[in-house]
Amino acid sequence: MLTPWLQPLPLVAILRGLTPGEAVATGRAIVEAGFRVLEVPLNSPQPFDSIALLAEALGKDVLVGAGTVMTPAQVEAVANAGGRLIVMPHADTVVIRAAKAAGLLCVPGVATPTEAFAALAAGADGLKLFPAEQSSPAVLKAWRAVLPREVPVLPVGGIAAGNMAPWVAAGAAGFGIGSALFAPGRTLDDTAQRARAFAQAWHSLETRACL
Repeated sequence: MLTPWLQPLPLVAILRGLTPGEAVATGRAIVEAGFRVLEVPLNSPQPFDSIALLAEALGKDVLVGAGTVMTPAQVEAVANAGGRLIVMPHADTVVIRAAKAAGLLCVPGVATPTEAFAALAAGADGLKLFPAEQSSPAVLKAWRAVLPREVPVLPVGGIAAGNMAPWVAAGAAGFGIGSALFAPGRTLDDTAQRARAFAQAWHSLETRACL
C-alpha cells in the first residue's frame, strides 16, 4: 500500500536530472528533512545507477523508485535496480499491470476520471494528477466525490510550498515536488533548505487543520 509511506510526510521528491555521483548525498539531505518517498525520473542521466545507490544507502525505511516509466521493460529494470515504486506520466494499463506483477507500487498519471478509474481497475496504488497546472482544486474536489475514499491523489506540476492549501482542502493526499525542490546544478545546501521548507509548509497545514 502507498498510504503508509505518505503518513510521515506525503511529499514525493522528484529528482529529475539527478546524477549517480550526487544521488546519495542528495537523497540523504531530503530524507533528513522528513521525506520518505524519492523518485528518479528515467530521463535523468544513468537513472538505474542512481536508483540502485539510493536504495542501498537509504534502506527499507525509504521508498525509492522511478518516474517517467513508459514500458514494461523499464519496470523490470527498475525492479532489478532495487526500486520499489513506479511513477508514470500517463495511465497505460499495460505498464501498471507490469508493475503490479513485479510486486512494485504504482502511481500512474491521470488527467480525467476515465483515466483514473481505468488505472485503478488495472491495480494502481494511487493517482498522480498530472499536470496539475492543467487542472484545479475544483476539479480534484469533483473527482473526490466519486473516487474511492482510500485512494490517494497526488497533484504534480507547479506545486510550491505556498500553493498546497487549496489542493489539500479539495482532497489531495499529498504532492509530487519537482524543480521547486531539486534541479540540476543546484547546491546541496539549497536543495536541503528547500526540502525543509516544504516539510514545514506541510506540517503548518496539518496544524491549521487541527485548530
